[in-house]
Amino acid sequence: MKITNVTVFPLVSQRPKLKAGHPIHPSWWGYDQTLIRVDTADGISGWGCSGVRWEMTEAVMKVLWPHLIGQDATQPEAVTEKLHQWTFWYGRGGDVTAYIGAVNMALWDILGKKTGLSVSRLLGGRHVERLKPYASMLFSWPVTEQVQNLESGLGGNFAAFKLGWGTFGRVDRKRDEALVKAARKAVGDESDLIVDAGGSDVFWHGDLKWAIETSKMLRDYNVVWFEEPLRADDIEGYRTLREQSPVHIATGEVLKRREAFLPWIERGACDILQPDQTTCGGLSECKKIWQAAYDHSMQVIMHGWNTAVGAAADLQLSATFPNGKYLEYWHPAPYVSGILKEPLLLDRDGMLPIPDGPGLGIEIDEEALKQHGRGSEDFGA
Repeated sequence: MKITNVTVFPLVSQRPKLKAGHPIHPSWWGYDQTLIRVDTADGISGWGCSGVRWEMTEAVMKVLWPHLIGQDATQPEAVTEKLHQWTFWYGRGGDVTAYIGAVNMALWDILGKKTGLSVSRLLGGRHVERLKPYASMLFSWPVTEQVQNLESGLGGNFAAFKLGWGTFGRVDRKRDEALVKAARKAVGDESDLIVDAGGSDVFWHGDLKWAIETSKMLRDYNVVWFEEPLRADDIEGYRTLREQSPVHIATGEVLKRREAFLPWIERGACDILQPDQTTCGGLSECKKIWQAAYDHSMQVIMHGWNTAVGAAADLQLSATFPNGKYLEYWHPAPYVSGILKEPLLLDRDGMLPIPDGPGLGIEIDEEALKQHGRGSEDFGA
């Protein structure tokens, strides 16, 4: 089943706005995503998601596509490993890796459709049939908009919420606590609440002492985990913070390829590891990362502020591990809820059933997809 063509769908509409209210963040840079559809000579296509901006795509396509067209689409690991090897000197961990990951998702989707099996079954089998999706959104100040978004999530039957970035950690401790207090009041005591400081932000200045003291405040509001409270590469700081924090510490969304995750896993630098399939290498790579973390008794919760394709891939991967628990669900999210023919629906318990249909288990509405982007471009035979 030879690969004949790759169609790229840039997503550039409805960027979220970050109202930080101080000089570091005059505006939000936008969180563009790119979807690809890989076509085969047999008429079966698969979808993948790359978590990088469209502007980076053209150069990557010139590098990857000549090595991809004509390959056997039913060998996702073999094909993507070839792409990693062919781009070893200039593609390790950057945008090239992100697009190889998108290809990997698409090839698993194709193999599932060819065999009639879900990706989770192809990856070895399902331990989990439902995940708890958490509505992922931004902090805002004053809190009126934030509360409205949380109430919207409650109306959508979400039972877990994550708030991040905005002015949290960027003004003063009084502001931080006011934001969390308002969030807890809005969602009630029964909902899970998660806080994301956004330590991968530009010129992040939250240090270890700030993170330790903030974690103690978050305990008072029964926060489930504290995400990215330190700079992304501060592994020693994270080790110390994990030892002293009364709440779980999560990080890992900016790490690329499995080699980068191993020191964090082996040194126990966090409680929760958060790979992002759309940037660190796709399903095959994240399966290896999760297995290593699981073998070290470390929880994995995929980072997934992206699209329906990324969410579907996270669902399939999470099903294959006994400790699969949460799914990050960008809310409100036109790229998630607005591009599927059949939406991903929460059940009455606020849980999301994991699709068990062929491939990723979703069907993309291409017309809706184009409404959120700038059309599409073909690259193939």
